[in-house]
Amino acid sequence: MKVMVIQGPNLNMLGIREQQIYGAMKLEEIHTQMKAFADANGMEIEFFQSNLEGELVDKIQECLGEADGIIINAGAYTHTSIAIRDAIAAVQLPTIEVHLSNVYRREEFRQKSMIAPVCAGVITGFGPFSYHLAMVAMNQIFQEIKAIKAQQQQQQQA
Repeated sequence: MKVMVIQGPNLNMLGIREQQIYGAMKLEEIHTQMKAFADANGMEIEFFQSNLEGELVDKIQECLGEADGIIINAGAYTHTSIAIRDAIAAVQLPTIEVHLSNVYRREEFRQKSMIAPVCAGVITGFGPFSYHLAMVAMNQIFQEIKAIKAQQQQQQQA
């Protein structure tokens, strides 16, 4: 099964920007760790990052028929983008929202997610480990989907 990891604005600046909030690890290092987890668990993984809202919407839509699940850190668009929310809802793929920082310990405007209601779950506040937790959660979702499909096939054969 394939997971698409979508990274929003300013995440390309990880390791440089506000290290006291986001840490010193670069995005490429996070992706390397995610790829290792995917390989160890028989998952395919692809990465995409953009600072542009429309490109994020396009990538989410492209996941339809190309991916089995999405892990997304929409960055600041998390709090403002109805377009990203609508794209996630439209593709109907299991989606996990991820944040490095604990958004509930930050500014009030960061405490409201537009996309959380259309996601399977939200992982926030564990730094780069948030992405590992998202991979564990997505793997679990994939295992549940496989089990349901196997059960449906057994019922059809009976």
